Amino acid sequence: MIMMSSNDSSTVMEEKGTDDEPKTPDFPKKTKTSYDVIIIGAGPAGYTAGIYCSRARHDTLLISGLLPGGQLMNTTDVENYPGFDEGIMGPDLMLTMRKQAERMNTTIMDDVVVNVDFRAKPFKVLTGSEEYEAKAVIVCTGATPRKIGIEGEQTFSGKGVSYCATCDGAFFRDQDIAVVGGGDSCMEEATFLTKFASKVHIIHRRDTFRASKIMQERALNNEKIEVHWNSTVEDIKGDQKVQQIILKDTKTGENTTLKMGGIFVAIGHEPNTELFKNQLEMDENGYIIQKNNTETSVKGVFTAGDVHDHRYRQAVTAAGFGCMSAIDVDKYLSEQK
Repeated sequence: MIMMSSNDSSTVMEEKGTDDEPKTPDFPKKTKTSYDVIIIGAGPAGYTAGIYCSRARHDTLLISGLLPGGQLMNTTDVENYPGFDEGIMGPDLMLTMRKQAERMNTTIMDDVVVNVDFRAKPFKVLTGSEEYEAKAVIVCTGATPRKIGIEGEQTFSGKGVSYCATCDGAFFRDQDIAVVGGGDSCMEEATFLTKFASKVHIIHRRDTFRASKIMQERALNNEKIEVHWNSTVEDIKGDQKVQQIILKDTKTGENTTLKMGGIFVAIGHEPNTELFKNQLEMDENGYIIQKNNTETSVKGVFTAGDVHDHRYRQAVTAAGFGCMSAIDVDKYLSEQK
């Protein structure tokens, strides 16, 4: 700063602050670790739960996991989710849900939960980088379809390879399609697909089905269904989509090529519940058991979506369960005050 002397025109330089003056240190921001609600998983159930919890004025953290958006991130056209008259791509639907949850002030963390402790309150949820606490938890970790385990299955996933007849059957009108499996779910999927396909080929590795008798009869008595006994799928081929499957006879070793418009894998699902073993009650297949509406065997811990629902497995039902769990959480937290 330049100051003029009152006596003459000479100037005097007045120094501004020097480096000797104390400075406020830049402390790193402390990560917020305590929330009203923590949601584990970010599919339709998790995002919907986040929207409803946040709208109810609960401080909510959603930890998305390895695949934010769940199975729909691997899905192309979704035609049966209400509100989209021309359909919507699976990833676009999940991005829309995520944005809506964020607009409602849900905190979303793209991280993986590696451990939980539901033995005492507040509940603890540990990720690879932080430990969080919550008054209530909603488990929305979903389920993963069992795979055949061949290269072509991954190559054509969403391009003719599907794991849900209800979701994708209508895309295969007047085509020959295959269904792999031998249990009730396979019989149900194959029978459902006869509404659209010109012919449905059931591929089974044994010479008898393990499905219930009534489900077998429905499938075997359907003139559109043909069974390939003692057969496994060795490869799936095509250009931009599935065009052929290679079958191997398990007794003779002989390979057969069949023209197919698509292939549905119906050999079951694995619920993503390994993390909660010995903490939450599960059925013999590993699905979390709901005790009181959406509440689990631990009071204050709730669940929504395919992690408990082994029957419907639809995006819209998962979203519905997300809504239900959030309403149950709101009631639970209100009663704790």
